Amino acid sequence: MDFSIENNKEREFYARTYPEIGKLLEKIRKSLSDGSKLDVKGLKLTGVLDYKPDFTFVYITIFQSGLKPVRWGSCKKTLNLTLNRNIEQIRANKLFPLFEIDNPSQCRIMIEYLTEQVPARIEEIKAATFCDKRFEPGVTGIKLVLNQSTYVYMPTDAWVESQMTLKAALNNILRKTFIKEISNKISERIEYLKTQKYECFIVKSRTFITYNDTVMPLYRGNVLSEYSPEIIRDYALDGADWIVKYAQPNGQFLYYYDAKEDNFVDHEHPKAPADRLYYNDLRHNGGVITLIRAYQLTKDTKYLEYAKRGIDYITTVTQDLENDCAFVYYNKKGKLGGTGLALIAMMKYRNETNDKSYDEYIRKYAKHLMSRIYKTGEMLGYYIHPQVQNGAPLIEMSDDERKQTFSFYYPGEALLGLALTYNYFKEDKELTEAIREKAMFALDWLVDERPKIYSEFFTALPSDAWLMQAIEEFCTNKEFQKENYINFVFGDVKTMMNKTYKRDDSPFIDYEGSFYYNYGDHYYPDGSRSEGVIAAYYLAKKIGQDEFAAEILEECRKNAKSQLILHNSEINNFAHLNQEKSVGAIRFKATRQWIRVDSIQHVACFFFRLYFAEKDIVVK
Repeated sequence: MDFSIENNKEREFYARTYPEIGKLLEKIRKSLSDGSKLDVKGLKLTGVLDYKPDFTFVYITIFQSGLKPVRWGSCKKTLNLTLNRNIEQIRANKLFPLFEIDNPSQCRIMIEYLTEQVPARIEEIKAATFCDKRFEPGVTGIKLVLNQSTYVYMPTDAWVESQMTLKAALNNILRKTFIKEISNKISERIEYLKTQKYECFIVKSRTFITYNDTVMPLYRGNVLSEYSPEIIRDYALDGADWIVKYAQPNGQFLYYYDAKEDNFVDHEHPKAPADRLYYNDLRHNGGVITLIRAYQLTKDTKYLEYAKRGIDYITTVTQDLENDCAFVYYNKKGKLGGTGLALIAMMKYRNETNDKSYDEYIRKYAKHLMSRIYKTGEMLGYYIHPQVQNGAPLIEMSDDERKQTFSFYYPGEALLGLALTYNYFKEDKELTEAIREKAMFALDWLVDERPKIYSEFFTALPSDAWLMQAIEEFCTNKEFQKENYINFVFGDVKTMMNKTYKRDDSPFIDYEGSFYYNYGDHYYPDGSRSEGVIAAYYLAKKIGQDEFAAEILEECRKNAKSQLILHNSEINNFAHLNQEKSVGAIRFKATRQWIRVDSIQHVACFFFRLYFAEKDIVVK
């Protein structure tokens, strides 16, 4: 589908400045400050804010770090009446005296107003089809008229409330109605609504927010940015600095942070006690790798210092085995990927420092990983799993048990660790020769047999970026430049490139370069998969396919642009409860305010490798 005409209008809108909206927000700030009546007379708002009585709901919200936002929206006979009603209600809020209204650097003001609406029954609203009845978090909202009262979920509510589903949006509305008394379950509330007499509309809006003495338009709660090597460099370093800033004394990192609520409650483990919050060894090692990448760029030794602390922590959760092997044991599990990522972290640290103090761990990890290559070539995902064989070491496994513990990601993580060991651990020829033989055996199975044996686990959008990176690293050596390995990487990258939104094949101007499983899906600005794409670029360069490499590099730029929206800056973190704490981090999703160490890792490491490619910087 070609959305180019409307998208060009949108891009033009966000490229302009809006001095008259700036003057309006100055008037709003003054009226909020002193309680005086606001008058829009003299402001040239035509073509930007075209007020229509009984339609143009206008919301004003004030934000300040440490305080929950205060907002009010209404739709009166005139714009003056509407704005003054909003100001009156905000000033009446009990939190209002805590805001420094007269300080633009502390208190930010947002104005959002409806511009379009399309009637839609609840069951007609779409989430995976491009149409005028689509709910798109952050871009479209919902207006509900029930019992002669109007309730509006403004598009920017998705950003402010850290939401991204239709169900959450509808529940946000229904909690303000009598239906909240019918049931505590969201699904039951929505089904009850369908039995009522109501009107519903999909709505669009325009939004502007102050930033110090300026005003800027928001798209999906963000200020849109263009791609540049300097931007991705800065964003990646911001992510690495955030990891360092909140590193723990024992070498762990701050695993999870909810910027909306200013707490550490992991959405996947919400019942974990405060003194024993969930932690994950794989993502921990991802944090270490991010810091080493930051050092490669900056040569700032603080990154190595904190990376070493992280590696030292992993040694405390390492268990020795017979046959001179060792594995990482955490959360009652011994994961192939956990040991693999520990090996990656140690080898990358060794390459940068020439510090050989972890060499025994490297040897033992590598031997353990090779021991987990089954007689067929399959790499077994777990050495210990509490729900398989009563938590005993998984030496012999049935076909069902291997399928039960199957992982797409762990073999690639393990093989990347082995590839780095093979390429750079030159002191132990016997070990590296064993890696060469075992790795080829495993790689042949992964690229040739796994798609047939585990076909049900494959999806339309490839996800094995770690294996793509492992093959790229092994292919530093010509003996590993086998056709089936190269075809796997290039086949996956071509599919990934096909499964990205192009400039004008969606109605949302921030979709370009992001991934989808099926056309129409909500977009995936995905650093993890992008690491596989940039690995394919480096592989193409290694084997002399420069034309294809240039094509991949251009795709990487588009992938990166789609991920700029995930970075928390002082401009876009206005809805966060503790703005100082969230700034610099990289979030999971476009409108989710969740941060995890790996949401930083994948995007930052992709950005680092892309920056190195842009600047022809050679690193290991």
